[in-house]
Amino acid sequence: MPLKNKEKGKKSGAQKKKNWGADVEAESRHRLVVLEKELLRDHLALRRDEARRAKASEDQLKQRLQRVEAELEGARSEGKAIYAEMSRQCHALQEDMQSRSKQLEEEVKGLRGQLEACQREAAAAREEAEQALRERDQALSQLRTHVADMEAKYEEILQDSLDRLLAKLRAIKSQWDGTAFRLHASTRSSYATPSL
Repeated sequence: MPLKNKEKGKKSGAQKKKNWGADVEAESRHRLVVLEKELLRDHLALRRDEARRAKASEDQLKQRLQRVEAELEGARSEGKAIYAEMSRQCHALQEDMQSRSKQLEEEVKGLRGQLEACQREAAAAREEAEQALRERDQALSQLRTHVADMEAKYEEILQDSLDRLLAKLRAIKSQWDGTAFRLHASTRSSYATPSL
């Protein structure tokens, strides 16, 4: 009888060791699954953050592009008003500015194409966001350079128009001075008091 109990005890101990080993293995698997889940959650959060940053950068680029387009449109309108007041001697310059304007429109279309390409790249692979930002900065730098060139041209045109206007004003200044003197003299004589 005691021999049977010993054998039973050995079997029970082996069974406990087996169960304990299975529990440790199950717990290890569980911990591994939890760690993998946390890693995937962190990875997903990182991707979402990168996507948010890429979207924010994309929105900033759109806003900058809209501002530049508005400035370009305003500059174009101002240029047309100035051209309307210029004489036929500015005709060659007008053609040059129109061709420059067309060139800028083509560059804006190219920038829009780049923006669409950036959107597709951001949707396909967020890990290339830094490269897309470098391309955006380069495009903005080129666009700023072109806008600065346009501003310089418009300033030159405006200065030329102001110089012409000043020349005309100088030409008629003497007539104005004579008219003002006569008006002043007639006003003075009409208000003069008789001497006693």
